[in-house]
Amino acid sequence: MKDDKTMKKTKTTAAERLYVIEKEKFVPVSQYFGEDTFNQKVMKQKLPKDTFRKLTEAMNEDKILDQETANIVAHAMKEWALEKGATHFAHWFQPMTGITAEKHDAFADPCGPGAVIERFSGKQLVQGEPDASSFPSGGIRATFEARGYTAWDMSSPAFIKRNGISTTLCIPTAFISYTGEALDKKTPLLRSSRAVSQSAVNMLKLLGAKNVRRVYSNLGPEQEYFLIDMDYYYKRQDLVLGGRTVVGAPPAKGQELEDQYFGSIRERISSYMHDVEEDLFKLGIPAKTRHNEVAPSQYEIAPVFEEANLAVDHNQLVMDTLKSVARKHYLSALLHEKPFARINGSGKHVNWSLADDNGNNLLNPGKTPQDNISFLVFLIAAVRAVYRHADILRASVASYANDHRLGANEAPPAIISVFLGEQLTQILDSIEKGKVAKATNEEIIDLGIASLPQVSKDNTDRNRTSPFAFTGNKFEFRAVGSSQSISFPAAVINTIVAESLDDLAEKIRAKGSKNINQAVFEVLKSEIRVIKPILFNGDNYTKAWEAEAGKRSLPNFKTTPAALGALATDKALRLFEKYRVLTRVELQSRYIIYLEKYIKDLEIEVKCLGNICLDQVIPAAVDYQKRVAEAVIATKAALGGAAVAAEADLLKKVIRLVNTIYAGHKEIMAGMEAANAGHDEAKKAETLCEKIKPRMDALRESVDELENLVDDERWPLPKFWEMLFIC
Repeated sequence: MKDDKTMKKTKTTAAERLYVIEKEKFVPVSQYFGEDTFNQKVMKQKLPKDTFRKLTEAMNEDKILDQETANIVAHAMKEWALEKGATHFAHWFQPMTGITAEKHDAFADPCGPGAVIERFSGKQLVQGEPDASSFPSGGIRATFEARGYTAWDMSSPAFIKRNGISTTLCIPTAFISYTGEALDKKTPLLRSSRAVSQSAVNMLKLLGAKNVRRVYSNLGPEQEYFLIDMDYYYKRQDLVLGGRTVVGAPPAKGQELEDQYFGSIRERISSYMHDVEEDLFKLGIPAKTRHNEVAPSQYEIAPVFEEANLAVDHNQLVMDTLKSVARKHYLSALLHEKPFARINGSGKHVNWSLADDNGNNLLNPGKTPQDNISFLVFLIAAVRAVYRHADILRASVASYANDHRLGANEAPPAIISVFLGEQLTQILDSIEKGKVAKATNEEIIDLGIASLPQVSKDNTDRNRTSPFAFTGNKFEFRAVGSSQSISFPAAVINTIVAESLDDLAEKIRAKGSKNINQAVFEVLKSEIRVIKPILFNGDNYTKAWEAEAGKRSLPNFKTTPAALGALATDKALRLFEKYRVLTRVELQSRYIIYLEKYIKDLEIEVKCLGNICLDQVIPAAVDYQKRVAEAVIATKAALGGAAVAAEADLLKKVIRLVNTIYAGHKEIMAGMEAANAGHDEAKKAETLCEKIKPRMDALRESVDELENLVDDERWPLPKFWEMLFIC
């Protein structure tokens, strides 16, 4: 047993700590929250008053920071980082790979023979020059054109990143090409936030609001993930290389007993979650909720709402932290949408809302007439936006990984619809018909127009099957995949809502009425008739709804190749160009990048499946086949042919499955060769989706059947029951 002094000096993970009552070990989160971020509090302490004022103005008003101020900020940031033990700095950005990127530069600069000094200038803070040629560009950059730029995003605080004994100052940045095109996920989001703010402010002023200068889009992503023991993870090349098991029979017990959701969290997992949250709190990430999810070994972590850009950055850090802390606990965090077939997959429900700079949630029903009119306008604007651009919204969550999840009875279908609940639906019907619906006194407030009753928050049940559901004071977009960046879906929502608000404002002004309430009422009445097809409060999982959605002409793109076509339309181009979110070149590049990623993800799985079948499954099966054959011969010699009926049948099954697997693999490889002969990426993606993927699924069925025949000792892969229940 170590003495007290040794214990106090030794840093250990939560799983290794001795939880004794010591003051040093139980520090309230409030005392260290955000300690590894160069946030407003730190800047106010470290910067001269005039510099802090200029920086704040630049952040709030999108102004360019002058060089002198940038130098002062850079010096203070460097000194703070050195205090934290940092030796390097990095521009932290989000290229089109879906993960984050960083290039580390040392603070240390030579200052004479045998000497160095720590330097960090305003120029180094504001702009970096990483190599842009090795990141996906969709044709924007040729491979020999290396130069790209990172630009400091002042709205997201710099932070300290610790990796073993290495400590780095990370500066959130945008990433653009040498010619100025966005090569990242942050830039379009920032543009969309500006667009929806302008449109929302204009609408609020039209409705009579005063002292509103800015509107913020807020996000709250609920991150789902799996945890398995690291030993199992590294025995599965499909998990290591592709994030998903391409073969594997379902366990005898899955989630049928419904005993996982919100169940007691196991000790090892609870210790892991503690360490995750500790790291997140230091980064100023408001992790609020943790719990068991539906599937065995599946979990969720959810933060408090934040401004969209900050929420995106924080979600990227959450995903990174889940993985890095898992390794310390000899666990592996799986963020793939469907790591285990026939087991509940993982999503990322993204809660979206708008708030003005006075702190008012514009999707909160409110308690005053004015608030309620404003609420109804913004509510219908959002629903109208989804109705007009459901195809683009679907495209924003399209990926090979998410295709395994969307449409299953665990996630919303590929059909985008909106859930409003009974009360709101009743109110919209009342507005459309021009008369007051029956309601209690508690449900009605006089708005000056009898046809506009009060809306009560949390008055209706939630619909877990809806892709886009109103949940009291926000919309929940449930189709986002667990491994995806939430940036593009958020940018799409912001942009389509901006357009919808502008269209409604134009129609309200056209009424020319001195009574703004009456003008709003007339416009909303007309719009409700148009958007009704997108509204659905029932079970989105049923075949009946799929048929009904077809009658309503709602788009139903079940695969990524089909869904991505929405980004290649004139409608999408007009939308994104109008609000300066994406140029023609930038939009086209994203369409190409997403197609290429779909193809690459599928090709990786094909290779993994082939390797597993040829190098592991078939050799194990042949060995088992040999043992069974030897048993058949021995038994037949001893007892006669009648005694080996069962063993012979088993032998025939094994031989049949081995032959089927081998032939299936040859067929897939021939199909891949044929698909690769073409140069049209869209056609290739479609071919892989329609012809190769079904063959992969069929091959998997044969492998899974074989898994249930071969004894555990000879089966070369960890099985689902081991990975999901032994942790």
